[in-house]
Amino acid sequence: MNYILFDGDVRQSLLPFTYTKPVADLRIGILTIREKWEKYLGLTTTTITEEYLEEKYPMVELEENILINSSFCPTKSLVKKVKKLSKNEAIFKGDDVLAFYTSDSQEAVNFEEYTHIEFDEEILQIKNTWDIFALNDKAIQQDFELLTEGRTSQPIPEGVQYINKENIFIEEGAKITFAILNATDGPIYVGKDAEIMEGCVIRGALAMCEHSVLKLGAKIYGATTLGPHCKVGGEVNNSVLMGYSNKGHDGFLGNSVLGEWCNLGADTNNSNLKNNYAEVKLWNYETGRFAKTGLQFCGLMMGDHSKCGINTMFNTGTVVGVSANIFGSGFPRNFVPSFSWGGASGFTEYKTNKVFEVASVVMKRRNLIFDEKEQRILEHVFEETSQYRNY
Repeated sequence: MNYILFDGDVRQSLLPFTYTKPVADLRIGILTIREKWEKYLGLTTTTITEEYLEEKYPMVELEENILINSSFCPTKSLVKKVKKLSKNEAIFKGDDVLAFYTSDSQEAVNFEEYTHIEFDEEILQIKNTWDIFALNDKAIQQDFELLTEGRTSQPIPEGVQYINKENIFIEEGAKITFAILNATDGPIYVGKDAEIMEGCVIRGALAMCEHSVLKLGAKIYGATTLGPHCKVGGEVNNSVLMGYSNKGHDGFLGNSVLGEWCNLGADTNNSNLKNNYAEVKLWNYETGRFAKTGLQFCGLMMGDHSKCGINTMFNTGTVVGVSANIFGSGFPRNFVPSFSWGGASGFTEYKTNKVFEVASVVMKRRNLIFDEKEQRILEHVFEETSQYRNY
């Protein structure tokens, strides 16, 4: 059977992160949503997404296909139902379709002609950007159980202090030196070739993906995820760094999500609680205005390839688009459009030729190539987001 993950209706509410990737490739917990499905299914998947992303994330359609709504994280029981789907059958959670069977001969899908199978168990759905950190505790727990079932952790090194050893899993090649690991409130997963340097104090849940690094004396509160090749120092609380992003120095990051290839300068801080304790509002790309989140704690949402200089201060509920460069004193605005250059004193447009130069250098440091596919994606995002750069 051929499995295809599709973006669904939530893509717009997950911007700026879905400007540069399908919903399936967002990371929550330890794994991306795609990696979760492929781990459960035991098969690779392809994608239905925006046309400009198809070159990097192509779809493969066969005679028989099962399409899966990638905003939902899989569970064992859901995967069993998905694998049993037959022609003209669909799984629903309330009004949302989870998965359905289709064939290449079908010109259109009419769910009124389908047999509806209701899935009434609890399941994680990523509908908004803030769900990525708000649901990260449950997602880490689920991924921890999936990845460690039937396996034995590498031994905890001598000199490391720990609580709740059975909730700590260390992959091959990981290094931990004179750290404190408290897995009472959630699991601690240390991925392959990851490193926890001396003096780090960690309270789970924590997910460290391969080659991620916690620098000297870092203070980490759950539920926090460090994607592959992330470097983190200072204080972090309930945040997700999707991959290849750095917060290498002192400063606070809380209730926040960073995309890929982001960098926070030394002593960057974000507020995650308003002074009057009021509900936080975030920029909404669908409505073009700020919208309520229902959250009291909400920090920074930063899209791929964005960066900020030393001593940057972000207000509660700040959204930064793709490929922005922020610097200078004072608080920048709560919504920084993609391809913006500047700070509290004002912004100008960040030209794509300069963006491409930086991206090429940054990716080369991780032995990756900023190729023409990546360039065309950013060129499209530049054009699509021009409406917001009315400084």
